[in-house]
Amino acid sequence: MIVGTAGHIDHGKTALVKALTGTDADRLAEEKARGITIDLGFAYADLGSGRITGFVDVPGHERLIHTMLAGAGGIDMALLVVAADDGVMPQTREHMAILNLLGMQRGLVVVTKCDLADQGRRDAVVEQLRDLTAASELRDAPVMMVSSLTGEGIPELRDALSRAEVETAARHADGPLRMTVDRSFTLSGAGTVVTGTVIAGRVAIGDQVIVGPSGLAARVRGIHAQNRVASEGLAGQRCALNLAGDQVSKEAIHRGDVVMAPALHAPTMRIDATLAVLPSEPAPIGTWFPARLHSHAAELGARIVPLGDPIQPGTQGPVQIVLDRPMAAGIGDRFILRDVSAVRTIGGGHFLDLRAPARKRRTPERLALIEAARHPTPGLALRAMLAVAPVELAVFTRDRGLTDAATRQALHDAGGRAIGPMALSADHLQSLQDGMQGQLSQFHAENPDLSGLGREKLRLALTPRLTKDAYLALLHAEAQAGRIVLDGAFIRLPGHEVRLTDQDQALWDRIAPSLDGPIRFRPPRVRDFATDFGVDEKEVRRVLKLTQKLGRTDQIAHDHFFARSTTSEMVAILRDVSAASSDGWFTAADFRDRVQNGRKVAIEILDFFDRHGVTLRRGDLRRLNPHRLDQFG
Repeated sequence: MIVGTAGHIDHGKTALVKALTGTDADRLAEEKARGITIDLGFAYADLGSGRITGFVDVPGHERLIHTMLAGAGGIDMALLVVAADDGVMPQTREHMAILNLLGMQRGLVVVTKCDLADQGRRDAVVEQLRDLTAASELRDAPVMMVSSLTGEGIPELRDALSRAEVETAARHADGPLRMTVDRSFTLSGAGTVVTGTVIAGRVAIGDQVIVGPSGLAARVRGIHAQNRVASEGLAGQRCALNLAGDQVSKEAIHRGDVVMAPALHAPTMRIDATLAVLPSEPAPIGTWFPARLHSHAAELGARIVPLGDPIQPGTQGPVQIVLDRPMAAGIGDRFILRDVSAVRTIGGGHFLDLRAPARKRRTPERLALIEAARHPTPGLALRAMLAVAPVELAVFTRDRGLTDAATRQALHDAGGRAIGPMALSADHLQSLQDGMQGQLSQFHAENPDLSGLGREKLRLALTPRLTKDAYLALLHAEAQAGRIVLDGAFIRLPGHEVRLTDQDQALWDRIAPSLDGPIRFRPPRVRDFATDFGVDEKEVRRVLKLTQKLGRTDQIAHDHFFARSTTSEMVAILRDVSAASSDGWFTAADFRDRVQNGRKVAIEILDFFDRHGVTLRRGDLRRLNPHRLDQFG
């Protein structure tokens, strides 16, 4: 269990941690000289449960709220500390507001310096604390009276924390690693060491990790978990990792960075989130509102864009957060907003979508997706999201830090189906299948002379619109099921055949006799037909290309079409010419003489057979390819 302190400056937080653990969490010389906490402090102790409890001691000064926030993320339990002589003070209220915004549900309220207060004063402070916590998750938290000087109440507080340690459920440790960094330093004989809280997964010696958002690759050489040498660190523990790798140094890793499994590395600068604005905020939060964002140990500049009306003080709503630099984050991570001058806390919330669009961010579909992502469990979130639009499974898995097994379970719970890289609801899949059948049926009815509809044109006509990879997977699935036929770059329904219109058939009836009979080996070209019939060349060419698709003709050369029966006859002639040769090789002249054609046309015909693999060429000689002779009937 990780316990974090909270409270006003000089209310005895550090002294309380020392009384509980025996460790002075003020480690800096300046802290000891000034008698105040400036940076995060850490202490560990077995309070009687047999487990090691970690403490994060935070500064209480109003100018060090950013440091307090760096330590508040990832704690399991809060100790709200109030001095009996001062009572509730400004930073008491701000720290309490921050704990509420971070969703802290477990905590103890501790009144320190009780040796300075009589019973009446103690009762008055308790009353102040009841008013302070009345609207928070800590409203039922026990209020304990202690004195770090005399030891009053310390055993009882230690016992309460020990019971809480036993009741603390182990965090989910079977997902990918995420550890927030709050310190980076060099240790003599070891090298670069980073410390922080493991918020998900586990880490073991020898693991390859990425430090985000920079993408720095590192290897874990050593681990201390809860201040003890360990072979692995687990979610919920404070760990120190000894990292090694090219360019790994204390200067390359900063507070707010995240040590993570390589699969999770995907920095973001634009996040959709839900934001609750404190009642104390003087004005609504409008478009492009400047702020400082704090999440776990990270602090960044940000602009806030409400996705609806401006968010009034004391209310909440969806927003887009535009960061001034990349950030390593996870869906569900809590954040706090403070003003740019670091004077006040504005509000807070949690992240819902790490891949927010820069455009069309307020469309009904986007708002519905953001609302769907609010569900806390992956299965419920995925079900609600699939009801709006297809979901890219790899992104869903990565941004939520799920295992592949957890994603499969979420997909099952959501009643969805994976199509390539995307997940679809049953309704959307049916809509795509029905839309595909409808579009193809309509196209065939309106274009009986075309073999099928272009793939990309069909994709753009379907709703919901899929990515190209998912669309290709859907096409293959539909083709395998026999509902469509893939024909090169075109798609058609099973049973569809190209048909000539009445007008096209009439033109073909005029052309066909010239492709048969005595001149079948040297038929007229497109321009000849156009001149003889007084028809535009383009129309003649179009009809002949249609007959080619129907298997009635073959385009031997540019604008020179032969009847398919003639092509088959010429294959038979090639057999005879080849058989008449002693070694099977023959010349263009041998073939020309048999078809009684000119040399140029004979070579065009043979080049056509070369392209289709019917003949194999060696210089001016050719021979038949027995494996390709039957393709023309």
